[in-house]
Amino acid sequence: MQLHKRDVVDAATALLDEYGIADLSMRRLARELEVSPGALYWHFANKQQLLGAVADRILQPVGAPAGDWRTRVAGVCGQLRDALLSHTDGAELVSASFAAGQSAVMTDVLGRLGDAAVDAGVATANAELTARTVVYYVLGFTVDEQSRRQWDAAGAELPEGPSLLTDDPDARFDFGVQLLIDGILARREQRV
Repeated sequence: MQLHKRDVVDAATALLDEYGIADLSMRRLARELEVSPGALYWHFANKQQLLGAVADRILQPVGAPAGDWRTRVAGVCGQLRDALLSHTDGAELVSASFAAGQSAVMTDVLGRLGDAAVDAGVATANAELTARTVVYYVLGFTVDEQSRRQWDAAGAELPEGPSLLTDDPDARFDFGVQLLIDGILARREQRV
């Protein structure tokens, strides 16, 4: 049987979902596919490229919402969070791939957010920085949220009493997105 790139990405994504990023190794992946580890390097030069391809697979559902700039920013943020949460350690893997410049889909996401920022009135020179700031928020929030879910799944006991960690994560996420949108609006108003 000939091994195709998509087969490698499918198997790596399945291993990620089953075991998490810490146990996603080239050796384990090769065993799963019943090939030698060297066969994987025919498709990917290194593990970073493989993780970038898995990140792009995770991010496939993130589209280009229609509407005004606020709706587009909020829509991309929500879709991005949903995509990250749909895979074990999805936020951690995508964050690492993004930092290493290995995700083509994240480049598209940045472009959509940057376009929305320009439509909001942010200077073109600051559009990418604005987009990255929004992405950093979503990645950070979602890494934290996935960590919390892992603690809960492990049965960890957390301190009693009111805490942001026990509040509704959707409401907390939406609050942060709205804060970012308000900040973009304020930045635009400073230009006038």
